[in-house]
Order: sequence, then C-alpha cells, then structure tokens
Amino acid sequence: MKFYDFSAKEMDGQEIKMEKYKGKVVLIVNTASKCGLTPQFEDLEQLNREYKERGLEILGFPCNQFAKQDSGSNEEIQNFCQLNYGVSFTMFEKIDVNGKTAHPLYKFLKDEAKGLLGKEIKWNFTKFLLDSEGNVIKRYGPTISPLKIKVDIEKLLKN
Repeated sequence: MKFYDFSAKEMDGQEIKMEKYKGKVVLIVNTASKCGLTPQFEDLEQLNREYKERGLEILGFPCNQFAKQDSGSNEEIQNFCQLNYGVSFTMFEKIDVNGKTAHPLYKFLKDEAKGLLGKEIKWNFTKFLLDSEGNVIKRYGPTISPLKIKVDIEKLLKN
C-alpha cells in the first residue's frame, strides 16, 4: 500500500482520501492539547503559513494514548487548536497511533519509518515527512521542533 491508498476523517466527520495530497509535501503529526509539547502547534502553524503556498500540507491527528493528554471531544480539540494557536492546517478526528486499534495510516507510517521504539510511536508530536510522491522520507522524534524540519521541507519543495 501507498500513502495515497488511505483515508481519514476530518474534524467535521468528512472522509478525506489522502490522494487529495498528491503532488504535495506532507508533514503528519500526532498531536495532543495537554502535553508539554503542545506549544509545537505554534511552530507547525508557522510552517503552514510559510510553506502552504509552495505545496506543503500539514496534517494533525489528535491522539489520547499518551498519558491521556487529549481527552476532549473532537470539537473541543479543534476549538482549543484554533483559539490558542490559530491552527489553520487540517486537523483530523482523534485516532489511536499504537496497538491493535492504531489507524491504518499510522500502521503504514510506522512500517515505513521506524523510530527509537521500533514501529511504536514514542509520544505526542512524532512527525513524518513525506515527499510529493507520497514516500515517507523521515521520521522525527517528539522533541524535535517543527522549525528544525524547515531545511528538509525546503529540499523537498525545490524538487
């Protein structure tokens, strides 16, 4: 399977096929509203504003699997992201990223780019960068600032 074979539901419940992002550089992040890393939303939004016109798409996937740091409803999460960080990139419904109930997209991402814990996601704000052909290029740990990924994003946008 490829990235474009998957789909996920946006916060409003609309099913979105990942093929919508063909030709785009994509940064996928599992997020949380009550995490010490939550301020990364600000950096993600900065990347979104800076690179969206050039072909970057940021996709946020809230997850409550790490210390229950995103226990709110999808609506509460969306409101939090918009009010506190001005998030305008696409946020999807809350999903699981690890275990038997992990979203199929995340099973794919973890198979394509392993991390410190092998295929498992270590914590909130793990990031996956995909090129414009849907290939997983790199996985970044939770504490890596989204702004430190700019160099890799720019390389992919130039192609």
